[in-house]
This record gives sequence, structure tokens and C-alpha cells, in this order.
Amino acid sequence: MSAAPGRPLPLITQDNEFFWTSGADGKLRLQECKACEALIHPPAPVCRYCRSRDVGARAVSGRATLAGFTINERFSLPGLAAPYVIAQVAIAEDPRVRLTTNIVKCDFDDLELGQQVEVVFEQVEDVWFPLFKPSADGQPGQLPVDEIAPERFGEYVRPMLTAEKFEDKVALTGIGMSPIGRRLMQLPLALTVQACEAAIADAGLTYADIDGLSTYPGAINVAGMGEGGTTALEAALGIRPTWHNGAMETFGPGGSVIAAMLAVAGGLARHVLCFRTVWEATHGELMKQGKIAPSMGRMSGWQMPFGATSAAHTLAMNAQRHFQRYGTSKETLGWIALNQRANAELNPTAIYRTPMTMDDYLNARPITTPFGLYDCDVPCDGAIAVIVSAVDAARDLAKPPILVEAVGTQIVERLDWDQSTLTHEPQVLGQAAHVWTRTSLRPSDVDVAELYDGFSFNCLSWIEALGFCGIGEAKDFLDGGKNIARDGQLPLNTHGGQLSHGRTHGMGLLHEAITQLRGEAGDRQVADARIGVVSSGGLTPSGVILLRADR
Repeated sequence: MSAAPGRPLPLITQDNEFFWTSGADGKLRLQECKACEALIHPPAPVCRYCRSRDVGARAVSGRATLAGFTINERFSLPGLAAPYVIAQVAIAEDPRVRLTTNIVKCDFDDLELGQQVEVVFEQVEDVWFPLFKPSADGQPGQLPVDEIAPERFGEYVRPMLTAEKFEDKVALTGIGMSPIGRRLMQLPLALTVQACEAAIADAGLTYADIDGLSTYPGAINVAGMGEGGTTALEAALGIRPTWHNGAMETFGPGGSVIAAMLAVAGGLARHVLCFRTVWEATHGELMKQGKIAPSMGRMSGWQMPFGATSAAHTLAMNAQRHFQRYGTSKETLGWIALNQRANAELNPTAIYRTPMTMDDYLNARPITTPFGLYDCDVPCDGAIAVIVSAVDAARDLAKPPILVEAVGTQIVERLDWDQSTLTHEPQVLGQAAHVWTRTSLRPSDVDVAELYDGFSFNCLSWIEALGFCGIGEAKDFLDGGKNIARDGQLPLNTHGGQLSHGRTHGMGLLHEAITQLRGEAGDRQVADARIGVVSSGGLTPSGVILLRADR
């Protein structure tokens, strides 16, 4: 962040300088493909539509349609105090281009989707921020449409290349969990070691048996989001793996497990220890105590400078559009939150275990419209580990193996958050469609679903994407919560999900699926659970794993 007063400043580079400085003469400029005249945002060296490399900057009118907005109530930044409006606007000349921005000079209550807006610039140092205000004479316009309609994602999924599946060569054989809690004030690597030791013991293995390590997001450690990666764990334990993996560009936070499956199926390892550690709660406390300093400097990206500091802001706008198009309501999301809390009441490791009513949910502190406190997962400290083994070794271990039926990993839509799918969490629909191409099982065969719920709307998106109800039908499917209860049609997030158990970034969902399919979930056990589906991530590329009990 800039030391000067004012909003956060972007990092200006050779590629984006024309955008951040174009307001000096009052003109908004975007990148244009000279071959097909498409506008391109964010800037790229090649046109996505015709793949021409003949690109340059073009001045546009500055008129746009309000394609999404959320009123941020919770997060403040220097020079940008809450509440403020974060928006996506579709550019008049090419509505496929949506800019993340702020709406200014407006009454919050008067904003509506489709409203016409026009650019106004705010200068801070050498940056001209393109903000937008309502147009005085503009008639409501048409909202932009999806590049691929949500109902048609299956048409873009690639078929299996061979009848032989790598999934048939692997099994999940061990699980472990460290203490999960708020502000545990433990070193993150210490939590990792506890989870790994528990997983190895659960499988009946020793450290000497482990020949692979896999994690997400790897050595990067931003705001309490990791333990230092496979290099840190190897330095601490001396496992000497024949294969290791740690990176963010994988199949969601649980992608480390799918990567491990590929390594085992390919013969690079027989027992891969996968782990994920978070310590966000302790990190936040140490920041308050002044023991960790915030990073300084300008921000990269196209959203942070407008105060869009959380995935909540993007997802809130997608939820708003789902509400408008399909008649979904705040109460629809509430049934997800209430279901997760009811399950967490039976889970001694969950952070939130007190009963919650719909009134409690609806009256909770607002975060960013339409999300309130209980639409957001719980920052916590903890580590979870899972062992992926060769299937020919799995049946000789301590616990019955959980077999892998199929995975879904295909990217179909745009990766830029504000250019992607309009009405669902981005990077969900393609991966969900992909998983069903690798199995003869259908959604009706699933006994338990552990679906990523970093926010309540994520979970709704996965329910529709995986076909447990039709696109746009979640309002009716979720009404009353009966269908997603433990004794319902689709027992959902049976350990409390991230909304009540804690933000373990997808690995907690996998841990719970294995627990359910083993029949070890105690009071929250789903009767005769044999098939389970786990999703991980979204926004960033995600992954889906379909599991089955070996019985």
C-alpha cells in the first residue's frame, strides 16, 4: 500500500501503464485487438478471440452498464473507508469486458443492475482511477451474457482419451488432523507435523514408507495460508521423497491430492503424504500485536485498488445476479448455513457449535451485500493430512481403503474473476461437468456430499453444477433444508463445513468424506454411506473427487 494518503495504488508496469494513466486527458483506454476489434481486459499479448498479436490501446466512450455490485460493509483500507460500493461494469463498446471499479456520487439504495454509468477519474499520485457514477439520462440496459451459458458447460468438456483410468490405481489410506481452533498460537509447521503423524499412524505406516510429499499452495506464505511447503516439511523431517509437489496452479486447494494420485498411478511413489496448513487466526492476532508487519508497496491486479480485497466481493456480485435471474433469496443461502451449523453441533472439532436459527442468520452483521457473517467461513488454525497409496498396497494397511472413482479438473471458462461466469462461482461448472465423464455413476448415486463452502454461495454453485438440482433450481431444492440434512436426499457438509467447522481450504471436506465412507463419523454418520463427492476451490481452478467405499 502507498504511504501517501488515499486509496491503495496499483503496481504500474509496461503492460498496464496505458490503463492506469489514461485518465490524465479524461479518456478511458482499454486494449484492443487490431485484427478483430475486440476489446481485451486484462491486457494480454494476444487476443483471446482471434489469437492475433496485433494489439494496442484504444480510447472508449467511458459509458458502461452496471453488471454487478456489492456494498462493502466490513473491510476498510487507508483512503477507502467502508461502506463503499464495489462494482463490475460492462463496457458499452464491448460488454464482454467488465471492469472492477467503485460506483461514486450515488445513493446506495438507488443502484440497480442494468443501470447506465459513466466514468469519472480520481487521481492519486501518478494513477488515475477509473471510477463510475450513474448517468443522468441513461435508460436501463441489457446485462452482459455468459460466454457459455451455465446449462451448456457439458458441451465443452473433453471426453476420456482412454478407457483405462488412473483413478483405479490409487486409494486414500490415511487421514490426520491437528487441533483446529481460533488463535492456537502454534507454529504452522508444528500443526503440519501433528496432522502428518496422525495420518501415517492412521494408515499403519511409518515415515520410512512415505516416498512422496504434496501440498498447496507450496512455499508461498501469505497471511497465514501455509506452513512453508514441501521443502519446509522435508527440512524438518528428512523423509527424502522420490516425488514432491507444492504449487498454487493446481486443481484447487485439494489439488495436491489429485496430483499425488497421478504420481502414484505413474509409479513415481507408493505412499504420498498430502497436507494443508492454515494459521490465519494466529496470523491476524500477531498482526494486531505488531509482531508481523503488513507487506508494503503497490498492489498488482485489477481489483485490490478498488477495495475488492476479498473473494467475498466477487462472489457477492455473482450471488446478486443469481438472485435476479433465478429468484434465489438470502434465505436460500441461509438453509446452507443452518445445515452446516446443525452438523457442527455433533462434531467436537468444530469451531461454531452453538445452535443457529434463520433469524440469527438473517440478523447477523453484514459483510458485503448480500453476505452476512454466517455466509463466510471461519478463519482458523489447523492442519489436515491425507495419504494417497497405490491400490495394490492399500488393502494391506490398517484401515479399509477409500477408492477413487473419478476426478473432475477441466477448465472451461475465463480465469479472470471479473470476466468469468456471471451467476455461479467461477471455475465450478466445468470441473463439475468433467467428473461425470469419467464414471458411470450419476448424481443420484451419491450418498454424501462435501462441497466447498468458503462462502454459502460457493456451496450453492457446486450443488447446481454437479447436477443435484438443475441450474437455477437451488431455491426450491434448498427450501426448508430437508434435502441437504443428514437424513435427506443429499447429506451435505456433514462435519459442519467451512462455515462452522473452520476454513481448512477443502482438506477438511476430504477428511470428512473419508471418515463418512469408513463409517467412523459417530453421531453425525450418514447411514450406509458408500459414495461420496468432494469439491475443492473455485474462483481459482478447482477440482472434484468422487470416492467410493471398498465394500
